[in-house]
Order: sequence, then C-alpha cells, then structure tokens
Amino acid sequence: MKKSLIALSVLAVSGAAMAQSSVTVYGVADVYVAKVKGQSAAAGSGGLATSRLGFKGSEDLGGGLAATFNFEQKLNLGNGATNAKTFDRQANVGLKGGFGTLKIGRNWDAMDDIFGASNSGFDSALSANAIWLNSYVGAADAQLYYATPDFGGFTAAVSTQLSGNAPTGKLTAFNVAYAKGPVAVNLGYEKVNGGQKGTMLNGSYDLGAAKLLASYYTTKDTDGKVGAKVNSYQLGVDVPLGSAVVLSAGYASSKPNGGDADSGFGVAVGYNLSKRTTVYGGVRAESRKASNGQKDGDIYAVGLKHSF
Repeated sequence: MKKSLIALSVLAVSGAAMAQSSVTVYGVADVYVAKVKGQSAAAGSGGLATSRLGFKGSEDLGGGLAATFNFEQKLNLGNGATNAKTFDRQANVGLKGGFGTLKIGRNWDAMDDIFGASNSGFDSALSANAIWLNSYVGAADAQLYYATPDFGGFTAAVSTQLSGNAPTGKLTAFNVAYAKGPVAVNLGYEKVNGGQKGTMLNGSYDLGAAKLLASYYTTKDTDGKVGAKVNSYQLGVDVPLGSAVVLSAGYASSKPNGGDADSGFGVAVGYNLSKRTTVYGGVRAESRKASNGQKDGDIYAVGLKHSF
C-alpha cells in the first residue's frame, strides 16, 4: 500500500508539472508568383511574411515567473530548403515575469522589434521601402535581450551581444515605444562595432476609416563604409475596404549623401479568407538612379499565406 501511495504521489506531482508547461509548434507557409522587371515570372517564398517553422514553450515557475524557449527556422517553399543554420531566426531561452522579459541566445534585436511597425504594404515584399539603400542587421548570435513590461502604453527594450562571442562586429540595439488608442510611436537605434549605425523613427495614427503610416531611417557608415550616410523615409496608408479586405499604399525615398534619391511606390491588397489564411496581391514601381548602382525592380505579385 505504501508503494502504491508513493507512486500515486509521483504521478500527481508529474501531472501538475505537465499542466504548468506548454509547447507550441507554429509556422507560416507563404508562397507567391511574381513578375519582376527584366525577369521571367517565378514562384517565391515569403511574399507577405517569411515562411518559417518554429517551436516555443513556457513553464510556470510560480510567483508570476515563467521559463521560456523559442527555436525558429526560415523555410523556402519553392524548394523546401532551410538556411545553413538549423534555427537561423531564433534559438533562445529566457525568463518572463513582472520585471519584463529576459532572453539569451540567438534572437531578434531591439531594433527589429519596431523597424517595420509602420511599413506600408503590410511590411512585405510589396512595401514601398524595399527601395531603401540602407538596411539593418535584425538578428544576432549569443545575444542578451531585455524588454520592459508595459507602463501605460510605454515599453522599451535593449539587446547586445557578448564580446566573447562577437569580438568584432558586436551588435547593440535599443528601442522605446508608445502604443495606446489610435497612436503608436517607435524610436530605435542599432550599432555594429566598426560598422553601420542606424536610427529609426516611425509611427501610425488610426483614424478608423484609414490608418496613416510614416517612418524615417538614417544610417551612418552605411554598409561599413566610413562616412557614408543614407537618409530614407516612407509615407503610407492602410484602408479597410470591408471586414476582411485591406488596401495598403505607400511612397518611399532613399538618398545617399552627395547622391541622387531612389524612390518607389507600392500598392497591396490583402483578403482574409479566415483568421489564418490570406490571399494577397499588389505592385511596386521603382525609380532607381544609376549612380546608386541598382536598376528598377518593378514587381507584380499574387500570393497565399497560411499561418498555423
């Protein structure tokens, strides 16, 4: 009888632990067909959102504290391939509680949290700002990341790599954000030691009948070239055309110091077949200057995105 009671106690404790833990398999399957100027029509992966497969979970440690993990890899729906790294997008473990969120490992940096928040074209391959001549890093290995809880609409986050893992090219970033009611404003900064430094300011205002979008991005030592500076901006609008249809349009410009400005205009439409499945299509027209070393890449595309 004593052994039976011990066995039952072990099972009860085990069941309670299992009830406090959760693991989720999730992903995005996004494929599109596009015609790019000067190229034949072809299928692509991740038109509206990057195709991916991920695993995430948490365990309730009590007292409002939880342990978390997240593994995520990019998928190419054209050929089923993944990148060289098994989990190229995320591979981290952390703690979450009243103090905020702390993560260690490969993770999106604090700039990535806010970078595309106000992009037109649903922050996709059809976004007008695809013509920007400056970019950002976005993710980094061996990274410490901390995000505050929400304080009346205000949040902040900071991320940095450990010097022992990144003796050169160490990535550091932070953001400060406000989102409450119809207003959202975000400020972000990213620095690569010995490389590019970038500052992003963006925001949106929801009028109900339409949401106004704007962003400004400036970089110094762009692409690691000392003294190279690029200023870019974008203006856009999201217009609901019904309960399941949204049209998004935007104009973007990007100008290097001492050079001519590239510009682009994009229009995209998304139709939600369900909460998880969207049909989309659109066009982006570009006006590139030869002095910037790129040719016009006008694109017409239609696609299907399914989230699970």
